[in-house]
Amino acid sequence: MSDFPRMITLLRKEKGLSQKQAALELGVSQALLSHYEKGIRECGLDFAVKIADYYNVSCDYLLGRTADRSGLHFETTPKTAELLPSKTNAVLTANKQLILDSIEIIFGLLEQTSCKGINAEISAYLMVSVYKSVRLLYSANPKNPQAMFSIMPEVYAGLSSALQTISETNAKCLSQGKNTGNFTALNTAAAPYLSPDIISKYYPDISISLYNLIQKTEDKLKKLS
Repeated sequence: MSDFPRMITLLRKEKGLSQKQAALELGVSQALLSHYEKGIRECGLDFAVKIADYYNVSCDYLLGRTADRSGLHFETTPKTAELLPSKTNAVLTANKQLILDSIEIIFGLLEQTSCKGINAEISAYLMVSVYKSVRLLYSANPKNPQAMFSIMPEVYAGLSSALQTISETNAKCLSQGKNTGNFTALNTAAAPYLSPDIISKYYPDISISLYNLIQKTEDKLKKLS
């Protein structure tokens, strides 16, 4: 049940509920719910079903066995087995959804800032991420013609990483009220007020993807610290 703690935490945040409120409505103590969310204790089957009903998802979804909240599965037969996605494809599909949903939220937030500079710099940062990913996959086969790219393979990785750092630095300066180059800084007093509750309110169908992406990324970052 390694995914269970993460999923019930993300679903609670998606609904904009405090841990105390969710515990009260689920009929357990806040301390016990906290233990479930942190993975300190494992819940029984009855509670797993109860919390699945509470968040209107399937137990399979809570356990990370499917990316479909309804938990619908096809009956596998010799003919349909070949058509069903492999576990690798299921993970790929889930990651794709996390990224696409999160990018949609990013551009929604960019629109709220009304700052051309931040929009340009973050867009540039994301474009370079796509460029690096495409080039890495394209170049995996040495027989693929490299005429598609004008930057030499020996230097593109370093240059693209440098460009990302510059874009990130400029975006940070602009977000803190400092002008950069030809761009006017964001009026920080007019910057949108955000919280998990607000993000969940404006993006009810996709906010959990963002929370999931943040948690997955921070889990990896913690391993580096």
